[in-house]
Amino acid sequence: MGIWLEFALCAAVIAAAGPVLVRRAEQIAGLTGMSRSWVGVILLAAATSLPELFTGLSSVTVANAPNVAVGDVLGSCVFNLALIALLDPLSRDGPVFREVDQRHIVTASLGIILIGSVGALLLVAGQGLDLYVGHVSGYTPVLILLYVVAMRATYVHENHADTRSASHVTDRTALKRAVRQYLVAALIVGAAGVWLPFIATRLADLTGWRMSFVGTSFIAAATSLPEVIVTIAALRLKAIDLAIGGLLGSNLFDVLILAIDDLAYTKGSLFAHASPAHAGSAFAATIMSGIVVITILDRPATRFFGVFGWASILLLAIYVMSSYSIYLLGH
Repeated sequence: MGIWLEFALCAAVIAAAGPVLVRRAEQIAGLTGMSRSWVGVILLAAATSLPELFTGLSSVTVANAPNVAVGDVLGSCVFNLALIALLDPLSRDGPVFREVDQRHIVTASLGIILIGSVGALLLVAGQGLDLYVGHVSGYTPVLILLYVVAMRATYVHENHADTRSASHVTDRTALKRAVRQYLVAALIVGAAGVWLPFIATRLADLTGWRMSFVGTSFIAAATSLPEVIVTIAALRLKAIDLAIGGLLGSNLFDVLILAIDDLAYTKGSLFAHASPAHAGSAFAATIMSGIVVITILDRPATRFFGVFGWASILLLAIYVMSSYSIYLLGH
């Protein structure tokens, strides 16, 4: 019971600090006069992805658990897309995709490119086809470049689509306070993230579950708790686009986290040492992102039994099949 209590406590800490990060990110956006959508993609996605960042770093540097690092990132991508499906039954105003702004198609499409690339790299590196610069994989600079290009494309698209002028606020005292509180909350989330891989290692030993499955399922679910809280809060405020944008933006940032993890992993290429079974999670996230794109374009107006639309059912089915395949094939 002790290990499960530690897991619950760690998850509770992340769940408590997550909303603080979001509120302060929104406040910083207002005080600086920058576009709220753009700051949301950067600060909100980065804030809710901090557990994945710290968990990955501690996994590859201290716990020597590369499968936890990779499984956490890709499992979080799949989990985030499954959360979009759960918005459907929680929406009282009808099918959730009917209200989603089509600008999210760009973010989802970029996610297909980045996450699909990670899946291909895992398969290629697993066969020994990898280049090295010191201990760093030659594919890591490619992922970083793809992320920078994705952020640039998102920035240009948002500026082109949003012609409203930002209102500049010069309250430096309030800005400093918001930044300070943002950093404190980030440190709390980071501390909990460092704890998670050690819990995962002990949990795998006690249950006999594969490390890749533990990282993809339990750790990914815990580190995605900020996204869960933000998504539910945004839905209650009828801010559907904030919820969708935060989830899709987090998936882009998660790919950058994999590159950072590889830089920190001193025993060689992270992609070569991780189980190729994680490619299944990457391809599942790619397919799910494609479903999101199609559904945003189609805007379905019906739900089966008034609960789930066809897209939500597909997203949840792929999530379950992906988790099961990792359980069977992972190491």
